[in-house]
Amino acid sequence: MQRLTLTIFAWAMAFSSFAQITNPLINFPTLSPDGNTIAFAYQGDIWTADANGSNPRRLTIHEGYETNPLWTPDGQGLVFRSDRNGNNDVYVINLTGGLPKQLTFHSSSDSPSDVTKDGKVLFHGNRNYRQIEWDNEVQMVNLSGGTPYRYLNALGFYATQSPNGRFVAFVKGSCRDEREAYNGPANTDIWLYDSQNNAYSQLTTDTHNDIYPKWGNDQTLFIQSARSGRYNVHQISLDANGAKSGDIQAITLFTDMGISSFSVGNRGQTILLNKGDQLISVNVATKQTSDINLTIGSDYRFDPIERKSYSKDVDQIIPSPSGKYSALVIRGEIFITENDKEKSRTINLSNSPYRDLEPQWVNDSTLVFISDRGGNYDIYAVRSADSKEGDLFKTLKLDVSKITSTTEEESGLVISPDFKTLVFMRGGGQLLTASISSKGFISNEKTLLNGWAQPYGLSWSPDSKWLAYSMEDLNFNEEIFILKADGSKSPVNISMHPKLDSDPTWSPDGSKLVFTSARSNGDYDIWYLWLKKSDWEKTADEWKYEDEVVEKPKSEPESSKKKKNAKSDDKKEDDGIAPIQIDFEDIHERLEQVTSFYGNEINPLVSKDGKTIYYRTSSDGWGKPAKVDIDLYKISWDKKDHTAITTGGEEPSSLYMDAKNEYIYATLKGGKPVRFKLAGDKKESLPISAKLNIEFKEELNQIFEEAWKALDQQFYDPNFHGQDFDALKATYKPLAMKASTREDFNTVFNQMLGQINASHMGLYRGDLRKDVQSTTTGLIGVELKPVTDGVQVIGKLPQMPADREISTISVGETITTVNGTPINSGVNYYDLMNNTADERVLLTVKNTSGQNREVEIRPVSSNSNARYKAWVQEKKKLVDEYSNGQLGYIHIQAMGWASFERFERELAAAGYGKKGIVIDVRFNGGGWTTDHLMAILNVKQHAYTIPRGATESLDNNKEFTDYYPYSERLPLPAWTKPSITLCNESSYSNAEIFAHAYKHLGIGTLVGKPTFGAVISTSGRGLIDGSWIRLPYRAWYVKATGENMELGPALPDIVLDNAPDERSRNEDSQLKKATEQLLKEIK
Repeated sequence: MQRLTLTIFAWAMAFSSFAQITNPLINFPTLSPDGNTIAFAYQGDIWTADANGSNPRRLTIHEGYETNPLWTPDGQGLVFRSDRNGNNDVYVINLTGGLPKQLTFHSSSDSPSDVTKDGKVLFHGNRNYRQIEWDNEVQMVNLSGGTPYRYLNALGFYATQSPNGRFVAFVKGSCRDEREAYNGPANTDIWLYDSQNNAYSQLTTDTHNDIYPKWGNDQTLFIQSARSGRYNVHQISLDANGAKSGDIQAITLFTDMGISSFSVGNRGQTILLNKGDQLISVNVATKQTSDINLTIGSDYRFDPIERKSYSKDVDQIIPSPSGKYSALVIRGEIFITENDKEKSRTINLSNSPYRDLEPQWVNDSTLVFISDRGGNYDIYAVRSADSKEGDLFKTLKLDVSKITSTTEEESGLVISPDFKTLVFMRGGGQLLTASISSKGFISNEKTLLNGWAQPYGLSWSPDSKWLAYSMEDLNFNEEIFILKADGSKSPVNISMHPKLDSDPTWSPDGSKLVFTSARSNGDYDIWYLWLKKSDWEKTADEWKYEDEVVEKPKSEPESSKKKKNAKSDDKKEDDGIAPIQIDFEDIHERLEQVTSFYGNEINPLVSKDGKTIYYRTSSDGWGKPAKVDIDLYKISWDKKDHTAITTGGEEPSSLYMDAKNEYIYATLKGGKPVRFKLAGDKKESLPISAKLNIEFKEELNQIFEEAWKALDQQFYDPNFHGQDFDALKATYKPLAMKASTREDFNTVFNQMLGQINASHMGLYRGDLRKDVQSTTTGLIGVELKPVTDGVQVIGKLPQMPADREISTISVGETITTVNGTPINSGVNYYDLMNNTADERVLLTVKNTSGQNREVEIRPVSSNSNARYKAWVQEKKKLVDEYSNGQLGYIHIQAMGWASFERFERELAAAGYGKKGIVIDVRFNGGGWTTDHLMAILNVKQHAYTIPRGATESLDNNKEFTDYYPYSERLPLPAWTKPSITLCNESSYSNAEIFAHAYKHLGIGTLVGKPTFGAVISTSGRGLIDGSWIRLPYRAWYVKATGENMELGPALPDIVLDNAPDERSRNEDSQLKKATEQLLKEIK
């Protein structure tokens, strides 16, 4: 009996430890007004617990992600944010549970920040007022429902109303909250709106982030500030008129880790905060802290292990040497399947929660790949462990063994055509070859390259003697190189051009090296190189003659044929493929362009006889964007025959030619595996049924490790801005692994990155596992406020449906019904407009005289372009007003090709007949076109011309000194008149490079606020579940000063800010100052 009791006790303890989680990673804990109850978010749902952490109770249960709970004034309900309808909306739920009530219905993102004493919810989101600014609109909606309305004329976040209703504290600034260590112009500050005097004042000016204002009482405001180096709670004292009284005081003094969020409860006497996985209560009067122990035992919305079967989502497909099988990469697993359109059976060879990639066949019985299952990306081999069955597809016994074990990671496996040599990368720039046995073991490693730059697009010559690859230099120009595989010769640059060349591949007949190049018209085209000088020297007629003189073999007895074939086979077996002949003298001059179509032609492959080149199209790439369908094409080497193999945008990718040069294997849209038989260009589907178990906890561990290592190896500063990246991992990884949702996992990871204080980095997306509704709001371009009998139009966007002649609605008019449904105080107008984009909608509109009419209108799904154009038009009008018509204005929206082409067009229009031009890069998120713009603005006129008829005598030539035929002599337009440039803290990345260049090259005066200080070249890596880690890898310095532009903002010559509500008054102080300054310089 005692043994039975002990057994039951042990079982109960084990079960209890499994089901109970102590100090879970929660977010946004908030204390009830009476101080008796805690609300918080966990597992993507809203929970409550007693103030001491006991009795946790789940209030909501939904696949959507729900967070940010706020108490209603009576303490009987919670307002929260949820994406259960596909985007973040505001909801309210009773403390006793039940169905939540949805308060906002717009398909933009809404986030609540306060519930006022009179039962209204303040939230930030975007409707019609915000144009290109990075801050949000501050909106308000009744707890009882109805249509929300804009509450402030300023933009910002986290607005909260003082208990007496007079003041609203809010946040302005564009730096992300996760960047705790940021110290610069784009930091977030606390502002105050005084509703009694309709005035705004700035409460904090520290250059670190200040966020989350919370009122203790009418004269006490608490904030979360990083001014001490860590996020802590600070207190601002105010007088009765909202003026700051005394210094800002620290309430908490944490130094090991900053807090994540806090709330004020118990009538302003207690602060509740979370720091990592700690839940802490703070007595405001004494500043004493006490831990609250929270233990949760609950089920979860999703299974910890999910068994999935894939028929698509293939990342890579590699055919076996015999062509009988294909290796597939699906969600970090290696599968093999038969290349048979009637069979779908698929075998998992790697079977690991970690990431297995880059399969390469050694033979049909052995396959090598890379995997991080050992903590580092190493080379592994998989083979049959059954001595009686060596076929990988048929065996039931698999042997997976580690082939390399190094401190650096291996990648880029490519096996030679004779299957005897493996080439691969180690670390960042070391290129090696090694002999590989039929069992996948490698030996005789030889280092061919060892530098900072990594070779891309490794390709073996048909005789397995040479390698081709592309590599960047320190000017980041990418060239094609040929290298002897035994390392006996130095690499030879065969492309020799200042534009990007990449993706080399050899023709199987050994005559050509085919590659892609951006040298011709700004996008990628297919080019090839003649390897032999004698081939290059042949004329078109000679090639035609050679094709014509090929005779059919004369008839001969079968016995003779067999003997001849036998001898031929013996010779092939003894001699192998004939060695490739390469004439290196002036090899870069033997280039031929094959394609010159609109868009990009990439990923070339070549037929067995070297006469046909296959490629796919792309709209991506560095340069001009091209709207083209992504399809597979073929073209003859002499450009005479050009055929589409797929049509309609089937999106072929992962192209791979089989060993016999009979098929091209690929994946189509959605990762569907296919192959194309080159004889006849016939497409064959390859059905698969790939089964795997996704162990989500282990997968998250893999994701954290890979993302961390990628940054550890590639972050541009090896000193990580003075941070210990290993120590950060030790601190934050345990917290990330405690995350109960993928969203929280990403947040913790990004909080870790925030300690490094760098731009262009972060962990994004991922398998969120939820299946929620999708909602799109139909927009007509009006700003609204609720009135007794509907919603009144208080603003209107040009070029939107309500601005069209056939469906115009004027400011001051009231929309009373939507499709016959009356709009009253409990009805949200946007709810009625959801999923109406591109549909006919019937509105009843009452004019200012009280007369009703019906308006048939067709809403659209987005107003972003209209909002941007409206902003630009407002600025153009202001410049015209401020300069009395003497100056033009151009805003550069982004440093991309579309904006550059707009700049070209507007340069003529905006500058026509003007003395100078105002260039504006405020709210420009960056890109790459600075040097194109500098080429336009840096032109120096060296001559002038006069056509016949322009003057009666050339003695008057001095009248024409400002004229020059730029359009016919330069590839880009030119601006040689005076200019001035505006920037601000939301000028980011390449927009900052532009501001630095404009100032230090002496083009003109820079006006506004210092830029963000966020300049690093970035790349990225896709992770196992579709998430993405950004990798800043290249530093940028100002040549004139040697200053690092990352954390080194461009400093204007004239510094000034705009007031938060200037837009509502149709003013722009920065623009006015720039206009005045340029007119002064012109005089």
